[in-house]
Amino acid sequence: MFFYIFLSLLSLILILISCEFFTNSIEWTGKKFNLNEGVTGSILAAVGTALPETIIPVIALIFIPGKKGEEIGIGAILGAPFMLSTLAFGITGIAAIFYYFTRKRSLWLSVNTRILSNDIIFFIVVYILAISVSFLSGEIKKFSGIIFILIYLIYIYITFSHEKVENEIELNPLYFGKNKEPGIFLILLQNIVSLLGIVIGAKFFVSCIENLSNHLNVSPFIFSLFVAPIATELPEKFNSIIWIGKQKDTLALGNISGAMVFQSSIVVAVGLLGTNWVLNDRAKISAAIAILASLVVVMFMKIFKKLHAFVLFFCIIFYIAYIAAILNFVK
Repeated sequence: MFFYIFLSLLSLILILISCEFFTNSIEWTGKKFNLNEGVTGSILAAVGTALPETIIPVIALIFIPGKKGEEIGIGAILGAPFMLSTLAFGITGIAAIFYYFTRKRSLWLSVNTRILSNDIIFFIVVYILAISVSFLSGEIKKFSGIIFILIYLIYIYITFSHEKVENEIELNPLYFGKNKEPGIFLILLQNIVSLLGIVIGAKFFVSCIENLSNHLNVSPFIFSLFVAPIATELPEKFNSIIWIGKQKDTLALGNISGAMVFQSSIVVAVGLLGTNWVLNDRAKISAAIAILASLVVVMFMKIFKKLHAFVLFFCIIFYIAYIAAILNFVK
């Protein structure tokens, strides 16, 4: 058991280092293609760092036959938006509060509220549709999977077409380059290498957590809903914490909100196409909490036209409450 604990720590270090390289290269990618922070955070960074948690349900559905594979797959699919809207937002808020007390930033986030609100509203609508589809018949569910892929393509189109170029931000030198203006080849190479580091680190971390769960006698449901998403959501959290420390708040939160849209559309499409998409009460409650936490954030921005770190911190309360309820339920 101690071997798996040690290996999990090593994989966490790999994820952290890879995320630092990824945030650096993704900013340069956005600059090279003349993209603003909203597009860079909500699409490039979000999709890139969402790859690890997307792999989990795919692997479960392909390599674990029968009902168990479906349960693990659906648990991982629903667990990701739940973690993002509660734990990821909460940890980002904690990071902002920490940097405030170290006198590095304000508690008010310098975020483009229009971009973030659009992402979260899009997520809420699509996720409600995803849960509603579970009440339909089997053939319609399969067809809906294709619709959810098209919905994400519409989101990409809207994000690109409705954003205006923002002020250029000062970038740190590319780690793989020595020049002040690195070539596109080196930027893409650093993107690929850092993403591989994130995926490999997440794979080892999940494997270690899975073995630890067997040693500790934790049920597969708890693993799929909580442990797997926590492990694979680490890239979003670490990237966002790095950007929050640099006061690049639109990138930090767009990274999370963009991943929420991706998880509620593309990854849900995987579930619709690969499973019967039958959701139990605990799954529906987790989805309802994800939607409620997201509503708190977007309503605050709509009313006050800005965002405070403690509003994000408040989201973690939803996460703690659900864990307490589930642990009490499974007893």
